[in-house]
Amino acid sequence: MASLELRDRDGIVTPEGLIFRVFGYTHPLEGFICDAEYAPSELFQSKNPKAFRSDGERVFYKFYEDEGWKFIQKKYPQHMIIHKPLGKKVVGVRHNSIAEVRKPEETLRRFVESGPKDALIQALRRVLKVTVEEQGLSISDFGVFGSLLHGFYNPKFSDIDIVVYGRSNVEKIRSILKELYMERKSCFRNEFADDTPVVGKPWRFKNINQEDFVWHQKRKLIYAVFNDDLSGRTIKVEFEPVKTWAEIKNEYLEIKRIVWKGWVKAILRVIDDADGPFMPSIYLVEPIEVINGPKCNDIVRIVSYLEEFRLQCWRDEIVYVEGNLEEIETKSGLFHQVTLTYGPRYYEQALKVVKPTSAS
Repeated sequence: MASLELRDRDGIVTPEGLIFRVFGYTHPLEGFICDAEYAPSELFQSKNPKAFRSDGERVFYKFYEDEGWKFIQKKYPQHMIIHKPLGKKVVGVRHNSIAEVRKPEETLRRFVESGPKDALIQALRRVLKVTVEEQGLSISDFGVFGSLLHGFYNPKFSDIDIVVYGRSNVEKIRSILKELYMERKSCFRNEFADDTPVVGKPWRFKNINQEDFVWHQKRKLIYAVFNDDLSGRTIKVEFEPVKTWAEIKNEYLEIKRIVWKGWVKAILRVIDDADGPFMPSIYLVEPIEVINGPKCNDIVRIVSYLEEFRLQCWRDEIVYVEGNLEEIETKSGLFHQVTLTYGPRYYEQALKVVKPTSAS
């Protein structure tokens, strides 16, 4: 397993049956930093009605928000690996603990070529026909994740989760979806065209409200709803950006040390958003004002490990950020970044636009 190459959204199954997804592109030599995604019912059960999954034989439960991080830390610490620059352990799977690997692009190819013909797979094929095939894109640049990847989707209830590989394909898909949302006869609409996705649901974030959240989600364009006439269902469809192999650089060995400096609230200007669609989302910035926290005039980037803040801001926009200020020592020098990640102050973190571009 030492030479195994995996990237964001690839699936890992451990000998216990825990299902992880590879998280990002920067990993230590001994394994992969991961996010705990699902657990079989004999190991974990959730009261969240959205968490239930079954492949017809076994029952699984999905982890939401920071549930997986807490569960692994408490129950399966062997799936915590040392992040040497941080000087602490993070959720991850060592090479010798990998029982099975599941790749999104390979699973999609099987569905397209000779997969099951149930209602959800038929709907998946119709979605791909409109958004990929009829647009001149290649199926080989796409994959599936979530319950589709792991084989415990429900044909009558599950969503469609699609991986999009590469920056150029992400921009093409966003442009295609934008046009589809505006067409009256289209079967697609923007999931966040209004506040329906959040109305009546518990809201835990303290520094970004529901109205701001919906505004940001709407313009990302990657969250769609597909009105499938044949099945009679309205199906959520997510298009998840993932880097191509050529776009990936493992920076783990470049970083010598990461030091937490405190909690910071700041106003920053985005100067580069090229890595904004991916996980982690990275925005290069220049500081305007540190409102509260350690004074620092060399904050050069925001790094978000939270999906809520993917594609959150664009070049030339002014943003408010609240999170962990870190000093990064690399082989070429020192700089500071604001990091948004899993931890005790999960819901206090924020990244929101306070001055959008005219294109917004």
